[in-house]
Parts: sequence; C-alpha cells; structure tokens
Amino acid sequence: QVQLVESGGGLVQPGGSLRLSCAASGSIFSIDAMGWYRQAPGKQRELVATISSAGNTNYADSVEGRFTISRDDAENTAYLQMTSLKPEDTAVYYCRAEFSTGSGSIYIHWGQGTQVTVSS
Repeated sequence: QVQLVESGGGLVQPGGSLRLSCAASGSIFSIDAMGWYRQAPGKQRELVATISSAGNTNYADSVEGRFTISRDDAENTAYLQMTSLKPEDTAVYYCRAEFSTGSGSIYIHWGQGTQVTVSS
C-alpha cells in the first residue's frame, strides 16, 4: 500500500510564493516520474510540472520560469516551489507518482490534493 500526501497549500497574495510538498510512504521499491497537476473550478485537470527519476524536468508554458519542481529520493518527496503567483494559479494541486514494483510493472498513484488560492 502506497500513499501520497501533499502539503503546503494555502492563501497567498499575488506576487507571493508557496512551496508544495508531496511525500510518498508505504511499500516503495522505486519511484519513476513524479509530477504536479492542478484543477481550477470548472476546468479540466492540467499538467503543471514533471520530473523524471534522472532529474529531467518539464513545465507547462503558463508556469515556466516561475515554478520549480524538484525531488529528494532519500525522502521519497517531490516539491513544487511557486513564485510570482498569479490569481490564475488558483486551483487544487495534485501530486502524481509512478511507482516501479521491481518486476517490470508500473503503477500510478495520486495524492488527495492541496488548495492554492492566490488573492488579495
């Protein structure tokens, strides 16, 4: 059984910063790609950023240069550093991780989400 738990969301003023964390726990062999997605009210869930096990990163155009994804494999944790936040960044942010079983299988887990609200 594997769990992903996000933390770090909250209310911040435009131009402010937040750091989200996503901690994986349970029976983990290894974690491949990790990523952050977000869903605003009335909109589809969209990719924000991903990071591979090798550290390669990918960002949505809307957050490129403002957000930074990173990971600490010793802690099985991914981070999303968000700066220069805008009201349009308001959404529930979800963590996603791909877990390897060691026998060739990969399974995907999602966290429960953390609310980020950017407002004055």
